[in-house]
Amino acid sequence: MEIPVLLDGHRRMPGTESTFTENVSARGARVVSTRRWELGERLTFVSRTGEFRSSARVAYCHSLQSDGFAVGVEFLEPNGRWVV
Repeated sequence: MEIPVLLDGHRRMPGTESTFTENVSARGARVVSTRRWELGERLTFVSRTGEFRSSARVAYCHSLQSDGFAVGVEFLEPNGRWVV
């Protein structure tokens, strides 16, 4: 399910990245990112509607055949309404 989201907290590339999910669950999501994230790295995950926000942990980061990375995030402190 594609849901527009914002990612923030990258250690080496500060700033907010606007992206989308590839799939979602109650405990996390898989997103596409232009940045390579480190395993265990902490980030802030926010739906663009602002209805959901969570600190999150990077569970995996895989290179895609096209440009970018598939990033699995685990929600640590979910707050608000999430689509599942």
